[in-house]
Amino acid sequence: MIGRLREDTRAMCERDPAATRCLEVALTYPGIHAVWGHRIAHRLWNAEFRLLARLVSHLIRLLTGVEIHPGATIGRRVTIDHGMGVVIGETAEIGDDVHMYHGVTLGGDTNEPIKRHPTVEDGVQIGANATLLGAITIGENAAVGAGSVVNTDVETETTVAGVPARRVN
Repeated sequence: MIGRLREDTRAMCERDPAATRCLEVALTYPGIHAVWGHRIAHRLWNAEFRLLARLVSHLIRLLTGVEIHPGATIGRRVTIDHGMGVVIGETAEIGDDVHMYHGVTLGGDTNEPIKRHPTVEDGVQIGANATLLGAITIGENAAVGAGSVVNTDVETETTVAGVPARRVN
C-alpha cells in the first residue's frame, strides 16, 4: 500500500511543473487524496460493505471536491490535477497513467444497471471540463481537449476536441 502511495505521488510530481517537492504533493494535492480515498472506498465496495463505501466516498468528496463512485475501477498512477468538480461514475474504468484536470465528468447515459460509464485506457490525458458520456472507450495514449463532449469511442493515440468531440490530429 505504501508503495502505491509513493507511486501516485511520484506520478503527480512528474506531471505537474508547479510541484516543487513530492512531500508537498502528498500533503496538499486534493486530487491525490481523492484517488487514495477511492482506493479505500473501492475495497469496501468490493467486500460488500456498500453503505460504508458510499460514506467514505462522500467524505472524500466533501474534503476534496472530487466525486468518485466506490464501484469505479481506477488503475495505477492516475492523477487528477486541480480536481475540483471531477465526477467519475460507478461503472467507469480508468487504466494506468491517466491524467485528468478539474471538472472532468465520466458520466453515464442511461439509468439501467449496466455498463454505462466510459472506459479510459492507459496513458490518456483528459482536459479541464471535458465530459465523457456512456459506455465508450478512450483508446491508449489518446487526448481529450478541454471543454470537449465525447459520446463515441476515441481511437488509440488520437486527439479529439470540441462539442461534439472530433478528431483533430
